[in-house]
Amino acid sequence: MTNNNRGFIIFLFIALFITIWQTNYAQSSNATNINIIFTSDAHFGINRKAFKGDTNVSAAAVNKVLVNQLNTLPTLSLPNDSGIDAGKTIGHVDYLIEGGDIANRMEPPVQSAANSWAQFNDTYLKGIKLFDDKHEPIKFLIVPGNHDITNAIGYYRTMQPLTDPSAMVNIYNLMLKPAKPITSPDYNYDKLKINYTKDIGGIHFMFITLWPDSVERIWMEQDLKTVSKNTPVIIVCHDQPTCEAKHFTNPIAPHNMTKDNKFENLTAEFYKEGTTAKSDDGVTDMEQRGLVKFLKAHPNIKAYFHGNSNWNEFYEYHGPDNDVALPVFRVDSPMKGRYSSKDETQLSFQFISIDAKHLMLTVRECLWDTEPLNPTAKIKFGQQKTISVR
Repeated sequence: MTNNNRGFIIFLFIALFITIWQTNYAQSSNATNINIIFTSDAHFGINRKAFKGDTNVSAAAVNKVLVNQLNTLPTLSLPNDSGIDAGKTIGHVDYLIEGGDIANRMEPPVQSAANSWAQFNDTYLKGIKLFDDKHEPIKFLIVPGNHDITNAIGYYRTMQPLTDPSAMVNIYNLMLKPAKPITSPDYNYDKLKINYTKDIGGIHFMFITLWPDSVERIWMEQDLKTVSKNTPVIIVCHDQPTCEAKHFTNPIAPHNMTKDNKFENLTAEFYKEGTTAKSDDGVTDMEQRGLVKFLKAHPNIKAYFHGNSNWNEFYEYHGPDNDVALPVFRVDSPMKGRYSSKDETQLSFQFISIDAKHLMLTVRECLWDTEPLNPTAKIKFGQQKTISVR
């Protein structure tokens, strides 16, 4: 073998080694960063007053447009901001978190929860064509909202049908995966709460039913006993940390829901501030103090994500006595956003990027309808917030 041939072979080996190293490095780098979509309050069964130049547009049509935009995410580049993966092409999406109120409450003429779930199934579960970095289909993480629960247990105003637990049953089966799937006749809200966890990028996510009330916190306490105190924890649920007075249970026996007291009996915890949901203007200070005590006992709870009162907001929850500081991320609704229901150019969802190596998290606002009459308009990125969850 001549020196020239020997040198050429050595060059090939070096080039092959560099290529393999670069590929492995890129794969390991991508594996550390996890991408999650967070959206909430799809409210199948109602209409938007205006959307894309039309009026009285169904939730099915609006959510389909949103899903079509979600499917474009892998081709987009993140903005050159200070967040995780700034300026890089997204490439993959690992999870989608749905924050509840999949079905709107069934007050006539709103359709049944069964029909709303069928539309959600077709639009989201079948319609989202996203894959993680291993090219496996995106995974869904769903919590119920107050409308989903009300459809299952009833309401103080007339619904048609009177109850339909379809959304709750399907969320329960999808997320908890019981050996024998439950059916609507089996469903018991008091016994079959949708509480589960998922470890993602070194973070312990707790998905709970509606709000961390005193009964939910019993389950959470037991779960946290299995988690290292050094492991960051994030709470995901439908209601904001302040909750709503009407979502608590009527404290007066026989604890009925009525047009006078306006309680919806969605939490197991009784309301403490009065005998109607409007007592003292619906304050929940006493209930919140139980949550604050829990947060102080578990300082590894690093963030809280919610829907229910919908607009994009990154804020801190300080509790009624201003003695806690918890980062909170509030997400918009495609149908009932405080601002986007009147101005569709404000419609948004959130894109979460997790740096598992450094335990950092970036949440970006994604505006998905800034040019309503332009069918080729792309998602635009708005605000962003990056936090450490160490």
